[in-house]
Amino acid sequence: MSETDIFVIGLDEENRQLLERLPWAGAYRFHELLSPEELGHGEISIGDLIQKAKSILDGFDGEIGAIVTYWGFPAASMVPMLCRHYGLPSVSLEAVLKCEHRYWSRLEQREVIDELPDFGLVDLDRERPEPPPGLGFPMWLKPVKSFSSELAFKVDGPEEFDQAVREIRAGAGRVGEPFDYVLNQVELPAKVAGAGGAACLAEEALHGVRAAVEGYVYDGEVVVYGTLDSVTYPECSSFLRHQYPSRLPEDSVRRMQEIAETVMRRIGYDNATFGIEFFCHPVSGQVCLLEINPRHSQSQAELFEFVDGVANHEIMVRLGLGENPRRRRRRGPFEIAGKWYLRRFADGLVTRVPTEAEIATIQNRTPGVRIEIVPAEGQRLFDLPEQDGHSFELAHLYVAGTTEEEMCQKYDRCVEALRFEFAETGEEP
Repeated sequence: MSETDIFVIGLDEENRQLLERLPWAGAYRFHELLSPEELGHGEISIGDLIQKAKSILDGFDGEIGAIVTYWGFPAASMVPMLCRHYGLPSVSLEAVLKCEHRYWSRLEQREVIDELPDFGLVDLDRERPEPPPGLGFPMWLKPVKSFSSELAFKVDGPEEFDQAVREIRAGAGRVGEPFDYVLNQVELPAKVAGAGGAACLAEEALHGVRAAVEGYVYDGEVVVYGTLDSVTYPECSSFLRHQYPSRLPEDSVRRMQEIAETVMRRIGYDNATFGIEFFCHPVSGQVCLLEINPRHSQSQAELFEFVDGVANHEIMVRLGLGENPRRRRRRGPFEIAGKWYLRRFADGLVTRVPTEAEIATIQNRTPGVRIEIVPAEGQRLFDLPEQDGHSFELAHLYVAGTTEEEMCQKYDRCVEALRFEFAETGEEP
């Protein structure tokens, strides 16, 4: 039987290994279609990226089986554009943009659910922008489109509001301008067209614990196959870990699933994976939708592999081929798994990182552990891309166990063994 060729926008080595560990991966060949660096570093030209991708695909001597990605913007928007050009199965570009444009997404959500914060646009064209009418402090300010948590600020008063507005005004165009290129490919509602791709959204600050659902839609049927907890550092919004499966009460999990199904149907999302982030009140069980991602989370794929026996990349590939994923829970070697973020909360020049031999020793003596180091020796933490504005990532640790306590103990032992050294700069994030 001949192999099917699958092109992955932004394919990197770690995810290639995950894809090649899928049970049926021997029937497929995975090809890189643009590198992660081309997609997210420096100035972004969507038109140039599309043309380069088409040049690679047109020059391919074979049949293109699928075009997929596990990255957000611009890759998530490029998939439907390229699939439409080559006649391949895909979600519509309009549905992706209804997820990616934070303001448009809120307008759609408001039509069918009540579990969302008060929100409004901040007029950046005014000499002295003000909060939207009726929205009080504390609130979050963020561009309608950005990478991860870039330029997202929690503000508690007018001075912090003014400072956040200045930073968003200066930086939103890096993603907002190429996002406008994509928005121009579809017919926009008047409110969204008026806002554009570099607008600033203000939202009521939410409270509770963080959680997320992972799911997909096939032929109109919305399926939620996993719920995860997102644990933050004490007194801080920076993530400490994402863990699967969730430890939240069944009522909270069920309500998140119901909201996901309702909203994704409203958006018209079909034939693709998605992830939705929530805040959950630990006492009342009430939930509130934070953000929709038009992709599954590649950063959590190993958690599903640890617990279910197969990474959720499987679903992305099946949908890309036009097949029903028919996700069934498999049994992996562990009961719980987490992606942990080892962080430093002050700037510094990295003078030493753990060596490959040191990392291999830690991983070999601790089953269910994989470690990725983020900065390079000689790099200043302030120069790391896509940080959350409050801290700097030093390492990602994927840790699995039979209990949550065992997982946490494994993580602590790994952190004790990881040796970083810094020259201080004296600056805060």
